[in-house]
Amino acid sequence: MSDIAHHLQQVEAQIANAARQAQRSPEEILLLAVSKTKPLSAIREAYAAGQRRFGESYAQEAALKVQAAKAEGLDIEWHFIGPLQSNKTRLVAEHFDWVDSVDRLKIAERLNEQRPESAHPLQVCIQVNISGESQKSGTTETAVFDLARAISQLPRLQLRGLMAIAENTSDERVIQRSFSQLHDLFVQMHETFPSMDTLSMGMTQDLGIAIANGSTQVRIGTAIFGARDYRQA
Repeated sequence: MSDIAHHLQQVEAQIANAARQAQRSPEEILLLAVSKTKPLSAIREAYAAGQRRFGESYAQEAALKVQAAKAEGLDIEWHFIGPLQSNKTRLVAEHFDWVDSVDRLKIAERLNEQRPESAHPLQVCIQVNISGESQKSGTTETAVFDLARAISQLPRLQLRGLMAIAENTSDERVIQRSFSQLHDLFVQMHETFPSMDTLSMGMTQDLGIAIANGSTQVRIGTAIFGARDYRQA
């Protein structure tokens, strides 16, 4: 068994354990393997171990990996999870299945315009800046309903949920408060937008708290692939 396959097993066991503690079924929680800055060889290893969902944050690097993986016949669900600039929307619209980090209408409109007609609608999550940190991407809680209404009218996009990154702190009470707040918002929005079924929150360091607060998708990179080398990004 490769190191990556072993690490995947460990992460899946962590998810299952956290789900049981939260009295949830592990099948309710999807694992998104964050492969940004990692080579296609690492993705192949994870794929061989059964992983099918991968998250990327750098559009140009990711587009090359998506094309190479498709050429090899790898059946991968690709998620773009990073901040998205206007000049990179075409790459993402043409190559990805999901964009988990839409935070403003201009980006949504460009993705809608640039999504190939031959492709299925782009699945979209709205990123919410739940911690209110000025350096962090994401729309505000007050603006998220209006953004969701606008996205739901765009024919090449399908609104699927919310995504957030907790504050980088060791204070679990702060993380708990943020995730609980996002879950409450998600429940409210689901009543208006029934297509919303994805609550993407939780990473390596706060996976358990996220699952206890209703996360349906956790984004794990380092615990699967090891530390990232951003010099290659």
